Amino acid sequence: MRNVLGGELEECSADPVTGFTRSGRCEVTPDDIGVHGICAVMTEDFLEHQVELGNDLVTPVPEWRFPGLRPGDRWCVVAVRWLQSERAGRAAPVVLASTSEAVLALVPLEILQLYAVDVPDDLSGLV
Repeated sequence: MRNVLGGELEECSADPVTGFTRSGRCEVTPDDIGVHGICAVMTEDFLEHQVELGNDLVTPVPEWRFPGLRPGDRWCVVAVRWLQSERAGRAAPVVLASTSEAVLALVPLEILQLYAVDVPDDLSGLV
């Protein structure tokens, strides 16, 4: 699986374990009709907006192995739901290296890049 930058899809979160397949990666499979491909870092504002949209990411649902999320957690979110928050000015930050290239059919890379929080392995370019 590839990420939106063209590289290997990196892990989004193992604690809590995320992904449609609960692999820790935002893998988009043929069974994932929701396209849970954006690795987002939860913020209070994003979580509140998702609840307002009817997408409760806060309340645990044990039968779906869903722990309920808090600000700071990383989670593979549905691309269209993230885009709804972005359009409302309430988007969560995005980890591009952990975001599936499959989301590019729904969300342009240029928009995702505006919210990128990736830190490169080689920090020399930041000096």
